Amino acid sequence: MKNYILISFLFIGIFSNQAQEKKNKNAKYSIEVNGNCEQCQKRIQKAAYSVAGVKMAFWNIETHQLNLILNEEKATITDVKKALAKAGHDTDTEKATETDYNNLHSCCKYERNK
Repeated sequence: MKNYILISFLFIGIFSNQAQEKKNKNAKYSIEVNGNCEQCQKRIQKAAYSVAGVKMAFWNIETHQLNLILNEEKATITDVKKALAKAGHDTDTEKATETDYNNLHSCCKYERNK
């Protein structure tokens, strides 16, 4: 009887350790996104949240930095950058098309790097 109890506790210990070793799937990113104003901030954050797996998105108007928490099992940082470009905002690796950029309000048009 004592052996059964000992074996039971051993199995419980092994399985509880495996459950605690799950990898954290959320990653933090900070990327530069071009924009100018609060209207840009809303658009950028909305575009980021449109990507499945984005848990948190905040764009700072002064620094142009978008801070993200992203579930990497659902999306990649490239997916987020493509969504931002589709909304009309350039990043370091993804550029908005002329059409998407021209659809921005006049106060939102930033100086583009070619």
